[in-house]
Amino acid sequence: MADRSSYTGDESKGGFRKRKHDNFPHGHRRDEKDNINSSSTVFMSFKAFQLELDTRHDKYERLVKLSRDITIESKRTIFLLHRITSAPNGDEILMESEAKLDTVRQKIKQVAQELMGEDMYQFHRAISPGLQEYVEAVSFQYFIKTRTLVSIEEINKQLIFAAEDKEEETKVPASECLNTQSHIWSLKVTPVDYLLGVADLTGELMRMCINSVGNGDIDTPFELSQFLRQIYDGFSYIGNTGPYEVSKKLYTLKQSLAKVENACYTLKVRGSEIPKHMLADVFSTKTEIIEQEDGLP
Repeated sequence: MADRSSYTGDESKGGFRKRKHDNFPHGHRRDEKDNINSSSTVFMSFKAFQLELDTRHDKYERLVKLSRDITIESKRTIFLLHRITSAPNGDEILMESEAKLDTVRQKIKQVAQELMGEDMYQFHRAISPGLQEYVEAVSFQYFIKTRTLVSIEEINKQLIFAAEDKEEETKVPASECLNTQSHIWSLKVTPVDYLLGVADLTGELMRMCINSVGNGDIDTPFELSQFLRQIYDGFSYIGNTGPYEVSKKLYTLKQSLAKVENACYTLKVRGSEIPKHMLADVFSTKTEIIEQEDGLP
């Protein structure tokens, strides 16, 4: 070990050793910045790179904000649709939900306008959560109306927008005015977003099943059980060969199916023994037992 007496100056007092560039005057690096030729080709190239990156980051942040707005409005639509199990007039709720979905589509229209002329997949992570929530809301409403699953083609057909006034038409770049479809915006839901939205739909159908039983409806659970079984079979064909996010949703889907099947089992075996107003409490207790056995939080 070196003797402390061999260190001199600030080092013997516990100070830090000076770095080599600290010996240069402080104004030396400032003078180098002043001497940069701002008209050089390299400088102008990096200025253009800076402007392009700043523009792309700003667009990404705007898309993230729009995606959050789409998620919030879609969740509100789902909460509204859950009231249909206890509402005396379900048509009014469906009409109100359609108005809310129209508001969501206006937000998606803004997303389509932001992505005009851009590669959507470069901004996909910014808009994916909102699109998944929108698919969940639309498919939930579609199931309530038709008792079937909406297709991705039907969803994308509703996401084609035309300019409604001259103010929107002025937003179209002059370079695209020659295109006859320059005043039309569209956004396509990707297959992965569609599958993830349908996987989330199963959780809402499970809640709908429990709410229906609580209101004395003993036919809806059996209908939902058959429908969820078909969705689960479809996801099982994908298995681990699909995207990671889809395979991760498969476990949650299986839990939702198990809860609905458990409700159907209770209705079939003990439905005549338990009063209708107590069925919902029985299902809640059984659901907690299933979650504890599976180690769910």
